[in-house]
Amino acid sequence: MTKQHRYCVIMCGGVGSRFWPYSRANKPKQFIDFFGTGTSLLQMSYDRVLPVVPKENIIVVTSHMYAEHVKEQLPDIAPEQILLEPARRNTAPCIAWAAYHIYSRDPLASIIVASSDHLITRDSLFVESIENGFNFVETHDALLTLGIKPTRPETGYGYIQIGKAEGTANGILPVKTFTEKPDKDLAKVFLESGEFYWNSGIFLWSAKSIINAFHTHMPDISALFETLPLSEYSNPDKENAFINSNFASCPSISIDYAVMEQASNVYVECVKFGWSDLGTWTSLYDNSQKNPDGNVTRNGRVIAYNATGNIFAINPEKLVVATGLNDYVIADSDDVLLICPRSEEQQIRHYVNDVKMAYGEKYI
Repeated sequence: MTKQHRYCVIMCGGVGSRFWPYSRANKPKQFIDFFGTGTSLLQMSYDRVLPVVPKENIIVVTSHMYAEHVKEQLPDIAPEQILLEPARRNTAPCIAWAAYHIYSRDPLASIIVASSDHLITRDSLFVESIENGFNFVETHDALLTLGIKPTRPETGYGYIQIGKAEGTANGILPVKTFTEKPDKDLAKVFLESGEFYWNSGIFLWSAKSIINAFHTHMPDISALFETLPLSEYSNPDKENAFINSNFASCPSISIDYAVMEQASNVYVECVKFGWSDLGTWTSLYDNSQKNPDGNVTRNGRVIAYNATGNIFAINPEKLVVATGLNDYVIADSDDVLLICPRSEEQQIRHYVNDVKMAYGEKYI
């Protein structure tokens, strides 16, 4: 299989509510330069796949709200490479649309699906892993996910239990079970067993295999997308009109629940390229340079006394003076200031909902 048949789908529609208020509805986290490198998470995701996928084969699926952000940050991609969702319906409908869109142009296509907000620290190992994954799905009717060896009993990730090798190689194993976000005790059992990997949410498959999987496991989704003749996916006007009229009627469901947990041809490639989904303040803290007191500062200036383990994400022109804070998030963005223990960061989504109920969309 030649490189011209390899595609990448970057899912870029999330709102990043766990990073509120630094991540806001009008500019969520995938468009933010978190590390002061001049490059956003989306731009990092795009640059990372260029060695394995031609730039004309990179598809970005995002909300219509973020079209201009994508065009501004990825000026090299053409308008037809940006698929605009009229409604948020989780990852399964997003992936299904991208699969039909790609298959209509190239029935021999193989696809990597990745999120726009992951952090990868070893790009060369990432490229090797993706090449290995492409080689596998191009020679097998398989749905492949990338698994990360856990380093702690994390409760915010899904887990994959590996099965016994059955004629596979190069770190690729059959999947035995999936488990979504376990509690702390179960996560400790998973960590100690050595049989479980974090589910990275990065997938590889051929366009044909994933469409067949939708036929089998989510026929309502495949039936909807097949009401548009395959040849008309190549006509942007007809495709967009169809999507605008029909996409919202898709069920809101993740690809894990819809397909991966039900299919029998699911495999995992165990990878070591330094992955984080960068989904929480603690994950950003863990992946950031710390000062001698163990504090992290993103923009702005901070003077801290008797304080450690904190992350300050503040306005570049602002000075923060803090004392006696340990393991806190201090996040400032325009008209919102959040002060929250890092141990309670999973509650931030609830805070956002409460703010929305009390004050409407103004602070969201």
